Amino acid sequence: MDMRLLCVFDEVYKTRSVSRAAENLEIPQTSVSLALARLRRQFNDSLFVRTSEGMMPTPHAMELRVPLQHALELLRSVTQQRVVFDPLTSKRHFRVSMTDISHLEFLPRLVRRVETIAPRIHVEVLRIGPDTASRLESGESDLAVGYMPALEAGFYQQKLFDEGFACVARKNHPRLQGKMTRQLFKRERHVSITAPGTGHELVERELKRIGVDHSVVLSLHTLPGLGNLLAHTDLIATVPARVAQTLAGIAAVKLIAPPFPLPVFAIKQHWHERFHHDPANRWLRSLIAELFLE
Repeated sequence: MDMRLLCVFDEVYKTRSVSRAAENLEIPQTSVSLALARLRRQFNDSLFVRTSEGMMPTPHAMELRVPLQHALELLRSVTQQRVVFDPLTSKRHFRVSMTDISHLEFLPRLVRRVETIAPRIHVEVLRIGPDTASRLESGESDLAVGYMPALEAGFYQQKLFDEGFACVARKNHPRLQGKMTRQLFKRERHVSITAPGTGHELVERELKRIGVDHSVVLSLHTLPGLGNLLAHTDLIATVPARVAQTLAGIAAVKLIAPPFPLPVFAIKQHWHERFHHDPANRWLRSLIAELFLE
């Protein structure tokens, strides 16, 4: 059994895709197809069948997965194989799951840096959702970046920075020309941002704890468009501080300090233990960490 065949089997099983397996292995798609043909002859089984959900494993392939994975890990350890990842020449297709905070805050910087040091790499941004954990486990997503407490268990993680909250309102808001007071906060009309990763539940929990009632007249499940909305209404929103700074840079809005302390939460990057030692994944994690530390 050729070690390359084991690698192809493992990648197709993880990604459910011949093209994605080829991208991750950085070999032509035809090479993956030829390897699959050899594997099918070797095991006298189709192994993977094309469906609407991708290349799904047959029952026999599911039985083979664990022993073949163990064999691949053993061969790698015995031969001390080290896959070299060269960002300058790589054509790797990375998939990064992000919350809206990460999308607004650092995606432009990531794109600029990649253009400079890894010009042939392709980055695809995925939205954080209920399937993010399974995507990380399967390899369909390389990293997840943002505030995602549901990913705390079973995944590696690295804290990038701590985040607080700020209030945002249009620059010429008739009642918010000075310091925000508790009474003003209670009287104003609020936009509630319920997008994943915005810490919405932390704010609501704290307001309830300290007994502050506020009038929520609009709920949004996404951050894009919020700056324009606030700039043309008298509504206010309480959002993560870095998001507030970004909105102030692209719309006619201003930051106002909340009239009471609000929680601080951590923005992290998460990855599955299966890819902890993968050279390409390690490079991407290091790059993102550097961007946030700048």
